[in-house]
Amino acid sequence: MQIRPIFAALRKHRLATLLLALEIALACAVLCNACFLIVSRVQQTHVQSGVDERALAVLKITGYDAASATDLNARVVSGLSGIAGMQSVSVINSVPFGEDNGAAGISLDAGGKHSGGVVNFYVAGPGSFNALGLKLLAGREPQADDYQPVSSFVPADASAWVTRALADHLWPNTDPLGSQFWVEKFHFRVAGVVANMVRPSGGESGPGMIQWSVFVPGQPGAHLSGLYLLRASPSQLPRVLRDARDAMSKIAPDAVVDTKASQTMQVLRERYFQQNRIMAGILLGVICALLLVTALGIVGLASFWVQQRRRQIGVRRALGATRGDILSYFQTENFLIVSGGIVLGMLLAFAINLLLMQHYELPRLPLYYLPIGALSLYVIGQLAVLGPALRAAAVPPVEATRSV
Repeated sequence: MQIRPIFAALRKHRLATLLLALEIALACAVLCNACFLIVSRVQQTHVQSGVDERALAVLKITGYDAASATDLNARVVSGLSGIAGMQSVSVINSVPFGEDNGAAGISLDAGGKHSGGVVNFYVAGPGSFNALGLKLLAGREPQADDYQPVSSFVPADASAWVTRALADHLWPNTDPLGSQFWVEKFHFRVAGVVANMVRPSGGESGPGMIQWSVFVPGQPGAHLSGLYLLRASPSQLPRVLRDARDAMSKIAPDAVVDTKASQTMQVLRERYFQQNRIMAGILLGVICALLLVTALGIVGLASFWVQQRRRQIGVRRALGATRGDILSYFQTENFLIVSGGIVLGMLLAFAINLLLMQHYELPRLPLYYLPIGALSLYVIGQLAVLGPALRAAAVPPVEATRSV
């Protein structure tokens, strides 16, 4: 089929063709970026926390006098340890998917000139390292003398265990063991590397920084109290947590249990990523609505053009054009319009992605989303035009003699 007659026909309908191409361009741009956001959100929900989630729960208390925190910690740890099925109880400042209480910027020199980025500090008391179930890749586990008094939010001079992702970021292609870093006046020396330990803020810090975490042993006290890590077998964990909540009225009558924050780790994870699932659902709805509107636009315009060209189609049929020729004409015409919209849409997709990168710290849109978006629109375009094209192909040659 010759393309020139198709271009000649489209030039006679410049405005309608332009509007349809712009609609397709917008659909392409939104489709690519929305699919990228959906995949990113879904991937975040599958992030490896690095801890034994099925066997862990947390219990948070508030309303107590900070001056008596040391005595309170001792009473709570001792009292909860006696609950049937409780494997361990330890004090911790935060947990994955919980409240963020330990984010701080680090530097690789004492003067603070070489920034290492913002990381999360997990400060926890004795027994917490093993209770979390962290997988040690290099170095040693925390020893008794590693648990130093907590000054402000971390010990002043402490050993630290970093994740593999953070170690690769701070000291690429080198052995991180023995390396040092600082948070203002606080000094740390790397004693070990663990496989994973996701930040409490989950995916909010971007996919590249989700695992930027540091485990620091600390002595429970005024600056490390109120949040307790409970470990039990997965089958008994809900019951153990329930018993722990009930027991707190006797163990620490001077404190109030925060029932919303006192949950199993799996519940915390489910709650944290609920917004991700809702956002993915909304974006999926937007994609479906936009593609439906685009398809209806193609159907409407193609139907209008078929109605306008009935006599022209009848003439072509009278001159020997087959139904296949008429069908191919409208499908080719739609293919050209969609192609123009897709080219513009790809440029618009990158422009939208640049805005998202600047304002929401999203990564760059991978190139493979563009052919996926283009293929989707080509399929939708051909399916949408198929009905009007079949009606055009069914126009009999006698139409050429009508309205003469």
